[in-house]
Amino acid sequence: MPVPKKKTSRSRKGMRNAHSAIAIPQPITCPECGAAARAHRVCPECGMFKGEQVVITEEG
Repeated sequence: MPVPKKKTSRSRKGMRNAHSAIAIPQPITCPECGAAARAHRVCPECGMFKGEQVVITEEG
């Protein structure tokens, strides 16, 4: 079975893994209330998801 001849340096390992960083989720604007919310999730402000009331929230 093949074995590497030299140790992989920190620099080379870092360059190889540079593209695999976790991206920060971008917020979208809720079409119902206009608040910033994460995509594909219930809006924390109004409780709407895909045009349906999913969570009952107190507005006041």
